[in-house]
Amino acid sequence: MPVVDVTTDLDALSLTIVADFAAPVARVWQIYADPRQLEQVWGPPGYPATFVDHDLRPGGRMNYYMTGPDGQKFCGYWRITEVSEPDSFSFADGFADQEFNPNTDLPESQNVYSFAAHEGGTRATYLAIYPSAEGLQQVLDMGMIEGATASLGQIDALLAA
Repeated sequence: MPVVDVTTDLDALSLTIVADFAAPVARVWQIYADPRQLEQVWGPPGYPATFVDHDLRPGGRMNYYMTGPDGQKFCGYWRITEVSEPDSFSFADGFADQEFNPNTDLPESQNVYSFAAHEGGTRATYLAIYPSAEGLQQVLDMGMIEGATASLGQIDALLAA
């Protein structure tokens, strides 16, 4: 399992996940830059993702849905704010309706995904900051840590392929 640390800080309204991968930074970056690769790892097992829009540049938007085992679709979006290839990108991450309009009943988080060389591979740090402690607790109660950890656990197999 590549996840080496998970930290929840209700005071800072943040969730940080750190993972180590046995691949160079540029290779890990490619997973996020290529929608077909990203689809293989974004949803947890049993909830494959489909990216219908993928524009990894400042001002770009990524719209996706995950399909559950019963066929139900769960939609979301990323609004890209910053890109520093291959080191990091920042984005707003939100839940959406079937037309990819923001679902304001659920929190939108501000995220920074960063990648750095570490012990011959890559250390990835995934930081999400929520608008309130209640919003952070809401996604924690929805299983965000378990889902993200399971999703990241799929990256090793993709890198080995």
